[in-house]
Amino acid sequence: MLDGRVLVDAHVHVPVLGSLAPAWKDWARDFGRPGVVEEVWDADGRPRPAALDAHFAAEGVDVALLFCEYSPKATGYQEFDDLLPLVEANPRRFRPVANVNPHLHFPIARELTRQLDHGAAALKLHPVHGGFRLDDAALFPAYAALAERGVPLVVHCGTSSFPGSMNELADPVHLYPVLRQFPALDVVLAHGGRGWWYDAAAFLALSHETVWIELSGLPPKRLPTYYARHDLARLARRFVFGTDWPGVPGVAANARAVAGLGLAEETVALALGGNALRLYHGLDPETGTGTVAGEGV
Repeated sequence: MLDGRVLVDAHVHVPVLGSLAPAWKDWARDFGRPGVVEEVWDADGRPRPAALDAHFAAEGVDVALLFCEYSPKATGYQEFDDLLPLVEANPRRFRPVANVNPHLHFPIARELTRQLDHGAAALKLHPVHGGFRLDDAALFPAYAALAERGVPLVVHCGTSSFPGSMNELADPVHLYPVLRQFPALDVVLAHGGRGWWYDAAAFLALSHETVWIELSGLPPKRLPTYYARHDLARLARRFVFGTDWPGVPGVAANARAVAGLGLAEETVALALGGNALRLYHGLDPETGTGTVAGEGV
């Protein structure tokens, strides 16, 4: 816990470095805490489970959701199976998040189901790096599988500076067919519309009870500016805390900055952990931790 509150970091990257484009490693070093790459990854570029666990424990994080990504045009490959040793080292702190790309996985529901069966807490789609639209019919079997199993969808909703990114594909308007066809599916907007879509993301979250704003990549002190056209006290009840670690100076610092926005304590608790505990599959809302990988799936 951090300052007496459950803390869930819903957006963490811990890939094997050798499978990535050089731009990803540059990003981690440019935007992360100095020395964190050398602290957590070994000389061969593989994350060290004990070092990762110690780092997040020191930051007060109860649960960290570990992302993967199949985006050869942009960042490279962050493979789902590379996350499993990290989860096995501490399944109560770490949970994997699935990822598929319709250009690489067919039939898409088969690969998604495989990852869900390994305990994935959500499915993350990255249209900007993966080069696809969220309303592509090839993705609808994946949405159906999520809806059937009660697992949320996380989508990249914001600009990216990585070479090969297709930023036009981040437009949340592409989600409307998905929201219509799967009205019970929870959808989390990672990066909250960063760049050109803050208002669109906020409108979706305020008009759909299944849509949420995830804060990764957004400096917390600038949230009142980004969402100035909306009632921040109301919108913040739809917030999900995340950092885009390691590309952040500090998880605890960002969480405390959210807590310092002047929001009601109940709202802060929802944003920092309560909403995530309700949304993501396999987290224990009673203890504020993950369950053992594969349980309840």
